[in-house]
Amino acid sequence: MEPLYQQTHKQVHEVQSHMGRLETADKQSLHLVENEIQASIDQIFSRLERLEILSSKEPPNKRQNAKLRVDQLKYDVQHLQTALRNFQHRRYAREQQERQREELLSRTFTTNGTQKKILDIANMLGLSNTVMRLIEKRAFQDKYFMIGGMLLTCVVMFLVVQYLT
Repeated sequence: MEPLYQQTHKQVHEVQSHMGRLETADKQSLHLVENEIQASIDQIFSRLERLEILSSKEPPNKRQNAKLRVDQLKYDVQHLQTALRNFQHRRYAREQQERQREELLSRTFTTNGTQKKILDIANMLGLSNTVMRLIEKRAFQDKYFMIGGMLLTCVVMFLVVQYLT
């Protein structure tokens, strides 16, 4: 059991050192490093299963210590697996944000284009540019009439409240 435990322990430390390579790896080799780490973790899990079986076959005075050592290795490997998943999740989220940013930057936002389309549609409907200008001028004037009417209504309401109370 001891040689297998030592090999597994050494492999856990190798995986820990490979985890540091994830942060510095370029995009092309990143997937290779991830796959290599995942393969090592899978191999460690299979070794841990064998170690659990072997630890249960140890003499009673060494059995508890052997199980404790195997459990500690298992705990370390589970943390490595979680760290790898967290890294992959952060990478995926970062790539998705980059794609969304590129998509937003590729769009063109123009109000002039919209106004031109409206004028084109109006021309198709038979409205001339002069009629469109008159409509725009009327909308501008209507805004002032509305504001004036609102102010007049407020003044009348104020005077009614002032004189009736």
